[in-house]
Amino acid sequence: MTEELREWQARTGGYVPRPSFEAYAEKYADHFVMQRRDGIIELRMHTDGGPAQFGFATHNAWGQAWQEIGNDPGNEVLILTGTGEHWLAAGAARDTDEATRELMRQPFPKDFAYEHTYYDATKLLENFVFGIDIPTIAAINGPSIAHTEFALLCDITLAAETATIIDPHLPTGVAPGDGQQLTLQELIGTKRAAYHLYTGEPITAHLALELGLVNEVLPAERLLPRAWELAETIMKSPRAARRLTHAIVQRPWKRRLVHDLGFGVAHEMFGISADRLLG
Repeated sequence: MTEELREWQARTGGYVPRPSFEAYAEKYADHFVMQRRDGIIELRMHTDGGPAQFGFATHNAWGQAWQEIGNDPGNEVLILTGTGEHWLAAGAARDTDEATRELMRQPFPKDFAYEHTYYDATKLLENFVFGIDIPTIAAINGPSIAHTEFALLCDITLAAETATIIDPHLPTGVAPGDGQQLTLQELIGTKRAAYHLYTGEPITAHLALELGLVNEVLPAERLLPRAWELAETIMKSPRAARRLTHAIVQRPWKRRLVHDLGFGVAHEMFGISADRLLG
């Protein structure tokens, strides 16, 4: 946003203040390390300064963060990445299956199914696609236990040579419905997606490049510099042009989410509920 427009808004009055970078950077500091330079905002996911670990607090924070970041006109290009050698890590659990089973064994309070599964699962994708109106670049910095759908939903997706893309749901006893399946079906086709949804077989970085899931595969040390190079190149275009290009690029994802996201999440949640009720 130009200084001239800010001054005009101040003179005309009646405008509700937009979120400030300093406020939401602090608010989400437990989940993201944020930096912004010349309109380019970098979000680095983390847990206690190390690789991000999935949990329900993280699940809840994602969707809210997208909303505030998207509502700040000071943000012009978004770079999303992880910390260390993993995009999303399993934490103390030994592997993806164990991590997911441990998560689902927890006792859940009343209203959990709606608030922290259905609502958060839909909003963390809807707010990313519908709430962020600027070009987006993902830099998948390593393997992940899940939730690489955000990276695939970005306009441009870069991957480190060690990166993997996986949907771990069915091997852990859960129907794959909360978003990763949509990105796989859209990008690699129904048949290939079905194989990975049934087997949980990780897709390596170079195979992801071959299948069209990512745009470039790079050594780890080149990943973020390349993301910034691309962001700086995008910033050379006029503001309206780059934002409207994002709208054009994201149109297929908006259609896909409207058609299929609620269906997938509802089926995943019903499967979890049915298994718990039937023991």
